[in-house]
Amino acid sequence: MEEQIRRIERMEEILQGAKPVLAKLEEALDAFAALREPLAVLDVYYGSREWLQDLDDDALGKLPPELKRGVLSQDEIYDLLTDARRLERRMAALAAGESEPEE
Repeated sequence: MEEQIRRIERMEEILQGAKPVLAKLEEALDAFAALREPLAVLDVYYGSREWLQDLDDDALGKLPPELKRGVLSQDEIYDLLTDARRLERRMAALAAGESEPEE
């Protein structure tokens, strides 16, 4: 009976520990899903004629100095889009029951 009690306690621990993790994951997936369309827009903008013009105008000092311009950083956009794709691959692998893809 002791073994049975330990088993039930362990399973209860797993159950109660999983609930908040799954709730956070659900919230994160909702937020990530909402980002898909805006990220696609950013991906099209990155390297486009408009982006190159914005980059040139910034270099020439034509843009207001108080304007946030992280979007004109090649590394910042590239890293963000790469991270999004890596996370999509990771979610797909986890959903398929596979080990996580190597980076």
